[in-house]
Amino acid sequence: MSDTGFDETPEVTSRLLREFAQAGFVNIAGGCCGTTPEHIRAIAQAIAGLPPRAIPSPRCFGKDGLGHRCRPLLLSGLEPLVIGDDALFVNVGERTNVTGSKAFARLILAEQYEQAVAVARQQVEAGAQIIDVNMDEAMLDSARAMTRFLNLIAAEPDIARAPVMIDSSKWSVIEAGLKCVQGKPIVNSISLKEGEDEFLRQARLARRYGAAIVVMAFDERGQADTFGRKIEICKRSYDLLTKRADFPPEDIIFDPNIFAIATGIEEHNNYAVDFIEATRWIRRNLPHAKVSGGVSNVSFSFRGNDHVREAIHTVFLYHAVNAGMTMGIVNAGQLGVYEDIEPELRSRVEDVVLAHGTARVLTLQRPDERNPLDASTLSRLRELVDAADVTVFIGIGGSRRAAYFFTIIGLVTLLIALVNYVNLATARSLAAQGVRDYYVVTAGPGENTVSLGLFREQRNAEARLAEVRALGIE
Repeated sequence: MSDTGFDETPEVTSRLLREFAQAGFVNIAGGCCGTTPEHIRAIAQAIAGLPPRAIPSPRCFGKDGLGHRCRPLLLSGLEPLVIGDDALFVNVGERTNVTGSKAFARLILAEQYEQAVAVARQQVEAGAQIIDVNMDEAMLDSARAMTRFLNLIAAEPDIARAPVMIDSSKWSVIEAGLKCVQGKPIVNSISLKEGEDEFLRQARLARRYGAAIVVMAFDERGQADTFGRKIEICKRSYDLLTKRADFPPEDIIFDPNIFAIATGIEEHNNYAVDFIEATRWIRRNLPHAKVSGGVSNVSFSFRGNDHVREAIHTVFLYHAVNAGMTMGIVNAGQLGVYEDIEPELRSRVEDVVLAHGTARVLTLQRPDERNPLDASTLSRLRELVDAADVTVFIGIGGSRRAAYFFTIIGLVTLLIALVNYVNLATARSLAAQGVRDYYVVTAGPGENTVSLGLFREQRNAEARLAEVRALGIE
C-alpha cells in the first residue's frame, strides 16, 4: 500500500498499465486520487516506447445510393452509436425540449431539475437512442439552463449512455452545451440564414468541439417550403461545408423542414411529399449525408387528437424512412407500427400524407388549331410520353382531327393510342378514386387536347413542358 492509502504500489500500477498498453488498449495513461509522483514516474517508464491505441475503422456494410462505400456517422455518450446506411431508423427523444413539451418547460422554469432528469430517463427507456435538449424559452437563462441540465444527466449512466443533440436557435447556447457535454454530440442546428461567413464559422467551431451538425434548409431568403428550394439550399450547404470548411460529409445531417399538413390551405398539402422527395434526393445526390426532421410538426393541425397524430407520424415515417430518412425527433413512446394501424384510418392518413386525390393539369396551348403538328414533332411528343414518371394514359381529346394528328406517326403509335385511349375526365376520375397525386401535362386547344403523360412531381411536369415548348408548340 502506498503512503496515501492507495492499495497499489507504483510497481503494481505501472505493471498493470504496461500490460494494458501492450494489448493496444491505451491512448493516454495517468494517475488519479491516491497515486503519487512515484506512481506517475513508474507508469511513464513502464509504457515508454509503446505505441498508442490505433483508432479502429468503423464497420459499415454496403454502399450508399451513389455506389460510394458507406461512411457512417459516429456519435457517443458513454456508449458509441454507429449510424451507417445499414442502420435502422434512429429515434431522437423530443420531450426534453422546453419549446415542444409544456410539462418539461414547467419543470425547468420551476428549477425542478430532478424531475426534469426523470423525463430524459423515460425517453431513453422508451427507446430514444439520442436525447434532444432545448432550453430556448424567453423566461430562461438558456445557456445556464443548458449547462446545468447537461451536467446533471452526465452523472446518470442510464441516460448518459445516449448521445446528446444540443438544440437551440442561439449559437451561444449551443456553445455553452458543447463546452460541457461528454462524448460526440450533434449540434442542432446551423443554417445559411445569416449568410455564408457565419455559417462556415459555426461549422468550423462545431468541428473543433468534435460535434456532428444538423443543417436546416434555411437561407437568406427564409425557410425552404418546396422541393426545389429544399434541394437548392441543401446542395449549396453541402458544397460549402465539404469544399470550404473541410467538414466530414458523414457528420452532416440535413433537416429539409417538416411542416404541418391538412391545414385547410391548399399550398400546404404537399409539404410531407416534398420532404420525402427531398430526402430521397439528398441521399442519392449528397454522398454520406444523413437526413433528420421534427416529426411531430407534420401533424400539428391535429393537436389534441393523439390517436390520429400517432397514425400520421407512423405513416409519414414509413414513407420517409423508405426514402432514406436517417433519424427523427419524435416521442419514442408514441410511435405505432404501420401494419397495425386500422385499415380505414391508414387509408385516410395515406391520402393526407401523400396528398392523394388531386389531378393537377398543366396545359400548353397550341395557338392555331387549323395547323396540324408535323410527324417529327408528334414523334417527339410520343417520346416525351414514354418518359413520363407514371404512364397511365395517352389521352386524346374528342376531336377526330386530334386523333388523326397522333396516328400519322405510324401504325405502332396508333395501336398504343387505342390501347391507352383515356381522356382527361377519366384521369380526374382516377384521382377521385385515390390514385397518387399527379400532374397531367396536355398540349392543344379545346377539344383537340393531346395528353402528354402523368408525372408524380411538379418539377418533372414542368421540365416536360419546357421540352414541349422547345418543339415550338407555344
